Amino acid sequence: MSEKQADPDMKGWLYKWTNYLKGYQKRWFVLTNGLLSYYRSQAEMLHTCRGTISLHGAVIHTEDSCNFVISNGGTQTFHLKASSEVERQKWVTALELAKAKAIRQMESGELPLGEEWPLYIQDEDEEDVGDAGADDVANTLKVLTAKLEDLRTCHDLIIKHGAALQKSLSELEVLDGSTQDLTAKTKTVNERATLFRISSNAMINACNDYVDVSSTAGRKWHRLLQHERDQRLRLEDMVEQLARQHSHLEQEAKEQMSQAMPPGHSHSDDEEETEFEDAVEELAENFIVHVNTAQAHKRSSSNVSQLSEEMASLNGSQATTPTEEVKQPNGRPKRQRRTRVPEKPNYPINLWSIMKNCIGKELSKIPMPVNFSEPLSFLQRLTEDFEYSDILDRATQIEDSCEQLSLVAAFTVSSYATTAVRTAKPFNPLLGETYECDRTEDLGWRAINEQVSHHPPIVAQYVEGNTGWSSWQEFAMSSKFRGKYLQIIPLGIAHLEFGNTGNHYTWRKVSTTVHNMIVGKLWLDNHGEMEIVNHQTGDKCCLKFIPYSYFSRETPKKVTGYVVDSEGTLKWFITGMWDEKIEACRVISQSLRGGKPVYETGPPKVLWKRNPVTPDADKYYNFTELACQLNEMEELICPTDSRNRPDQRLMEEGSWDEANAEKLRLEEKQRATRRRREAEAEQAAAEGREYPAYSPMWFRKETDDVTGGLIFRYTHEYWECKERQDWSRCPDIF
Repeated sequence: MSEKQADPDMKGWLYKWTNYLKGYQKRWFVLTNGLLSYYRSQAEMLHTCRGTISLHGAVIHTEDSCNFVISNGGTQTFHLKASSEVERQKWVTALELAKAKAIRQMESGELPLGEEWPLYIQDEDEEDVGDAGADDVANTLKVLTAKLEDLRTCHDLIIKHGAALQKSLSELEVLDGSTQDLTAKTKTVNERATLFRISSNAMINACNDYVDVSSTAGRKWHRLLQHERDQRLRLEDMVEQLARQHSHLEQEAKEQMSQAMPPGHSHSDDEEETEFEDAVEELAENFIVHVNTAQAHKRSSSNVSQLSEEMASLNGSQATTPTEEVKQPNGRPKRQRRTRVPEKPNYPINLWSIMKNCIGKELSKIPMPVNFSEPLSFLQRLTEDFEYSDILDRATQIEDSCEQLSLVAAFTVSSYATTAVRTAKPFNPLLGETYECDRTEDLGWRAINEQVSHHPPIVAQYVEGNTGWSSWQEFAMSSKFRGKYLQIIPLGIAHLEFGNTGNHYTWRKVSTTVHNMIVGKLWLDNHGEMEIVNHQTGDKCCLKFIPYSYFSRETPKKVTGYVVDSEGTLKWFITGMWDEKIEACRVISQSLRGGKPVYETGPPKVLWKRNPVTPDADKYYNFTELACQLNEMEELICPTDSRNRPDQRLMEEGSWDEANAEKLRLEEKQRATRRRREAEAEQAAAEGREYPAYSPMWFRKETDDVTGGLIFRYTHEYWECKERQDWSRCPDIF
């Protein structure tokens, strides 16, 4: 329990000299623990101290019957006047006693004078430093605001008296009159010089007061920060201990289950089949599913499942040795692309240096350092959705629309594969920033992305594949910060169309939640429901990304779903994990049993499986091979391409300090451009003429004939302009 602050040695009203304009002003003085503080009123004691002088080493002397002066060596001087001689003597006696007591305490080390005195009336105890909350900061800021106001007043007085003194000196220089005029002018100069000197001293004293208050607040906030840091470490230790206990309990449970398993039963032989069957049977409560797994993984003589062989043939993957020269259909050697980026440097993050630069700034203008980012822009990150585009190439060859829809569903899930380990945020694109990715020669597709709006941020994308499919989307999002986690809710619609059949699919992405925003290691979870609609046939696929719950028995990162035709008949069941693989089984027959429909299915097929991750990928931002190649510099690209962004390039090269400075420059340049456009729009409105709104370079805003909403439609001009190297429409954003 903290002790209450000692009662004041003395308190009461005195008159304090302020300046020649206001003279003596009535102030409320409080003498406690060797410190004399004053306030404009008694009510101010609760929040604002106007000044404090330490009596340790101070000189106290009287001038006349009511006046006395306190000075601590020239840095601070109080000229005071009491209402009577008796009142003055009471104050002088109390001050002398307090001074002697302060000297004794200072020498004995009982009281670190000026260290433990609060900036406002409040209980103060080193042990209970963690109890101080937002009120401490608010009250201290009030004190600092008052001190800053004193500095402004002193500044105004110096300007005023300095100008008057300069004027008098100028008049004195040109004076050529009598001795009487010279004497009068000299007297005026002396008076104004005295006023200027008093104003300058007042400014010095005000600066000293501000420094004292800031230093005291800084020491106190440092103790608060240290206390919070210790609390965080204790909480992290507790969480780590709980995690170890949880892991130990899980291990014991597995051992108990394995001991209870019947002899001769091998869990590993049936693991995948049982897991899939259980997942499908948990899809709904109103029907029964029987999965035929007898032929699901029939082994060949080489001990490789037939399904794996089928997948290999569908993917068309052929292993080549590193020294083998691979040629393209046009006979030219295939481009050798990089397989990794420079390793991430180990730069510590100084949160206080970030926080102190944010004081007084609008949230939208706070610079976020690159320490929290990865060296890719969001335009490039969105392009990673097509890492597993081979699924769409296979879907092009499927005639059954429901089976094709199951592959489209697997493709939508595959775009979340890397999010489990990619917690760093990509760079926010600048307005007008673009990104092209032409992989027609090796991956079979090319993409063009553009930041088409800044408020709200919207990215437009168009991708076309060699096998006749095309995809486009505009990505926008809203976010909700809940203290411990940040939830990101995508708002745009994604489109996919197959040219050979006209099948047109649309869907919305599911929500993403970033956990442990304050304490602990960041981790992501994707959750929600996704409906994929074929607008050509009316087929639908419903996917459910099951959210993580500590108390749930569900497998983390689990995805379940089903495909129905236009009449609502179940055709496919889908299940898997969004960071590992997706499997599906076709519904063969349907019957009724006990009033419930019973579905017989064929064996499960793997529709998508995540590529293996390099063991040391954590050293370079957990990038996949495709991610490593996205920011690789290429020739003849658009000037607004993300590869040309200097802050992002500097970060990739490991020059993070230079990257932060460059990032700040680019953001300020973008804000200056926005302010210029706003000023031009206001000028046009004042003149009664229309000011053209910002227009994207490669996309046009129009109504979508499928969804009925507004979309940014690709103009199909980018690649032609690149062929001609015509970048005349591109703004200077870097």
